[in-house]
Formats: sequence, C-alpha cells, structure tokens
Amino acid sequence: MPLPPRRAVVTGGAGFLGSHLCERLLADGWRVVCVDNLVTGAAKNVAHLRDHKSFESIQHGTHNMLGLARAKKALFLLASTSEVYGDPQVNPQPETYWGNVNPLGPRAVYDEAKRAAEAFTMAYHRTHGMTTRIIRIFNTFGPRMRVNDGRAVPNFLLQALKNEPITVYGDGSQTRSLCYVDDLIEGVVRLLEVDFTDPINLGTADEISMLQLATRIRDLCGSSSELVYKPLPEDDPKQRRPDLTRARRVLGWEPRTSLEAGLVRTIAYFRDRLTTR
Repeated sequence: MPLPPRRAVVTGGAGFLGSHLCERLLADGWRVVCVDNLVTGAAKNVAHLRDHKSFESIQHGTHNMLGLARAKKALFLLASTSEVYGDPQVNPQPETYWGNVNPLGPRAVYDEAKRAAEAFTMAYHRTHGMTTRIIRIFNTFGPRMRVNDGRAVPNFLLQALKNEPITVYGDGSQTRSLCYVDDLIEGVVRLLEVDFTDPINLGTADEISMLQLATRIRDLCGSSSELVYKPLPEDDPKQRRPDLTRARRVLGWEPRTSLEAGLVRTIAYFRDRLTTR
C-alpha cells in the first residue's frame, strides 16, 4: 500500500523563493499549501500550479507558524538570511560567527528580526522538543524575481535592458556571492531529509564585486548603458560570502549553476516580463 503524500505549508509561497520551493515540492510528490498575503509575492508566480490537485493557495497572512507546527507536531523550517551576519568582519562567514550588526542602523529592523526568528526557533526546539531546521540564505537570483525588487541583480538587469544608466553604489568594490535559485532550492529540500538542527548556510562561495557584476550584466544584455556611481548606503556590507563546509558535510550539497548560465536564464525572464508589461 503506497504511503500518503507528505504535506508542506510554505509561507511566502507566492514570492520569488517560495514559488520555486512550491514547484519543487509538488514535483517531488508533496501536497503543498501556499500561504501568502501578496504584499511582495505575486499570484502569477504560482498560477501555473493552481490546477495541481495537491496545491492550495491561501492569500491571507500567516501567524504563529511555530505554534501551529508545535500543535501539529510538524517539522518547522525557518528561512533565515545572511543578514544575520550584518557587515561581517570574518570572511567567509561560518555558521558559528555571531555577526556584526548595528542595532540602530537602517538595516537593523530586518537583520534583528531574522536573528530573533532564529532565537525563537531554537527556543521552541529546546523547550518543546520541536523538530526544527534553519537555513541562512545568501544572495540568490533567478526567474520570478520582482522587476522592482530593489536588489542588485534586478536593478542592473532592468537598467541594462532599458539602456538606462546602471547605478553602482560606492566604488563597486563591495562583493556578493550570487547563487542561482534552483541550486538554493535543492539545498532546502535536502535539509528537509536530514536530522540537523543548527543553522546551515546556503549560497555560493564565488564572490563578485558589484562593479564586475554590473559590467557582466551589461555585456550579456548587449546594452549601451553607462555606469553611474552613487554614495554607498549606510551599513551596506562590504563583503558577503558563505562558508559552505557545513552544507557540504551535512547535505552533500554545493551549487552547480555558473553565474553566467544563471544570468542568461534570468535575463530571458526579465526580457519577457518587460515585453508583456
């Protein structure tokens, strides 16, 4: 007798990462409930999934998911972020690094909220014996990013495709590590299958400066855009690169998609979005 399909509730499931995770879980035979208030998510991101018999989309917000997971005796996976490391003074950043966050800075609300979410998750694990997982997601890109997302890849792509000046903050020497979304989702799915409670970094170990990224995107788009420089925002991290030792050891995982291959796919998505707007 076949086992019933496993169920997953994906909060933020209509967003960039959430929609890709819903798609992957459905392909793996899970039953998926997508929860999204559509403030930043988009219904079109999951429109192709709505006819799937195992998919349900709930458009009101989520609340107290830890309490719900505890009541249902369900595994709880927290999608945390590399922002918990703030402007790191250690490079690459291992999960044991406590971070360097300015609690009064303009990025503090998001950074501290994610740090608090990790603390709550570990408290539920220790106090109630809940099964929990924590992933720290580094910069990720790919199709379904919002055109007006505000992050480097969408900004550069939109400006390049419109042949508008590409905005580089500071001198462009600050670095990021950009992981393609399919690789990131593979890491998330693998974490669901192992017994490991401590946080795990997911990202790529390959760094690129913002100036190099802007130039690479301009070239791949065949754009005539010029580069313009603006002051670096306060508390903007100078570097961001994950130590993937734990991910390799626990998950047997590391990203496989090259930056150029991922950018080509993402550019195609953005071109299509711009022509259908």
